[in-house]
Amino acid sequence: MKPVRILVIRAAGINCDEEVMHCWQLVGANPSLVHINELANNPSILDDFQIVTIPGGFSYGDDIAAGTILAQSIASALEAPMKALIDRGGGILGICNGFQVLVKTGLLPGGDVESGQVTVTFNESAKFEARWVRMEVATTRCAFLTPDLTQESASSKRNFRLTKPVYLEMPVEHAEGRVVTASEQSAESLSEKGLVALRYVDMENRHDTYPANPNGSWAGIAGLCDETGRVLGLMPHPDRNFAPTHHPQWTGRKQGTPDGLQVFLNAMSYWGR
Repeated sequence: MKPVRILVIRAAGINCDEEVMHCWQLVGANPSLVHINELANNPSILDDFQIVTIPGGFSYGDDIAAGTILAQSIASALEAPMKALIDRGGGILGICNGFQVLVKTGLLPGGDVESGQVTVTFNESAKFEARWVRMEVATTRCAFLTPDLTQESASSKRNFRLTKPVYLEMPVEHAEGRVVTASEQSAESLSEKGLVALRYVDMENRHDTYPANPNGSWAGIAGLCDETGRVLGLMPHPDRNFAPTHHPQWTGRKQGTPDGLQVFLNAMSYWGR
């Protein structure tokens, strides 16, 4: 497997950078922690990396709205270099606050989805939600979730539903995680294009019940990807489920690769080949 170089963005208020660095190291990647100001002053730094990761936390105190200030920093100084990274086959992973940032920069959902058609806003419960959630992988388009993805399969028009359901469990911790769209039609279009990457579901596979859907997201959206399948944003934290003992029911569960770590392993399988 080829070495995979990861750039992890650091900024004021981001507090999950060490967990993300650790996860990438566990799967054999070569991560580097770079401050957003350094990156903005020298965007060519991106040329040395295959994947950019924006960790969770409360960037710049989530002033104005969660992720907005960091999103503006990226949009003003790094929009073209980030798109160039994607165009040359690179990837971006945004976790929690990082997901909020990717949506507010327009990198997600991206493509022909107009800016402002999708946003991430306050939880329907009007309170901070911290709990473990169950999700269904909702697309075959995403390299972080389906590592056998090819460029052809990512861009082709086909049914993006998995033939066999895949479920993941991870914790959420957020006050602004509700994914909403401008209209019911635009929401349905996201699903039809395979851009809905993950959905919250309960044990009966219902996506609209609280607290299984912790924030009231439309159709249970927990994560989105772009048309290339190489940009993923999700509200739950894969970086907080990288060891079997992290799961609250670990003593009664079949031991295997933790769901969170699997996301990082999938990326290694895709970019390391």
